[in-house]
Amino acid sequence: MKKVILIVDDDLGILKLLNFILSKEYEIVVKTNGFDALDWLELGNLPDLIISDLAMPTFDGQAFVKNVKISGFYGDIPVVLLSAAHDLDEQVGKMPFRVEAFLQKPFNPNILKTEISKILQLS
Repeated sequence: MKKVILIVDDDLGILKLLNFILSKEYEIVVKTNGFDALDWLELGNLPDLIISDLAMPTFDGQAFVKNVKISGFYGDIPVVLLSAAHDLDEQVGKMPFRVEAFLQKPFNPNILKTEISKILQLS
């Protein structure tokens, strides 16, 4: 049975790319904003990993991931953040919660796949 990855990003190109590079090894669930992703989780769905964009309109990745990480139900789900922000290291360092990995866009698909594999082996 394939492990499930929830991908949250408002960029359809990134969603297609992530689906293409990851769908052979993992079951992929795609949501285009944090509200829809949180709704999906609240329906009782528990992915093995979440990949989220940091900058999204209305309910951004930071707010979404904060809600996940402070939750008693979802707090243990590993998170990988993706962002085009130039100060990504600084932004992640200021977050009041821990994420397992973060990559700057554009990202190297092989590095992303390696990070995901390492994280899922530990969980």
